[in-house]
Amino acid sequence: MAPLDATYQERDDASLVAASLNDPRCFGELFRRHAPPLHRYAARRLGGDLADDIVAETFHQAFRGREGYDSTRGDVRAWLWRITTNLIRRHHRSETRFYRALARTGVDPVLEGHADVVADRVTAAAETVRLSAALAGLRKEDRDVLLLTAWGELTYQQVADVLGLPVGTVRSRVNRARTKIRRSMGDPADE
Repeated sequence: MAPLDATYQERDDASLVAASLNDPRCFGELFRRHAPPLHRYAARRLGGDLADDIVAETFHQAFRGREGYDSTRGDVRAWLWRITTNLIRRHHRSETRFYRALARTGVDPVLEGHADVVADRVTAAAETVRLSAALAGLRKEDRDVLLLTAWGELTYQQVADVLGLPVGTVRSRVNRARTKIRRSMGDPADE
């Protein structure tokens, strides 16, 4: 097989999905572009081992469903984040256990292995414990919108596209989640 044309790296996501119908290797460029942030997000929510599985399953489902991809319903990024979020929802119990363990230990596996942050971890450990306990106490719907905006770095509109919600609902859920988190962490402004 001939090597993948370098011009694929310059194409937009939607045209790569379309091109992958004839040349499945084009889908690899979408993986290269989107897998790292999806993995970071999934790892923060479920831990590294499950994140590997979630990202692999995200791209597996996307690849299998690429023929039905409709660019008028949102960009590829929203499509992939929607798949990832739905897969994470299936792991809700695991996620809650993960946050409870994080609350007990104060060790965030995403930060493991970064020697240059060891000093900061001592100070951050107490906050991590409190934040993890607060996240475990949120309703899954509120946790989804909060973490998609905070850790996924998606806009409210992108979160609305991912979850199939009106943007106003996203805004109110984020506000509610932030208020609960601040209260749980003892923010005096919310007392």
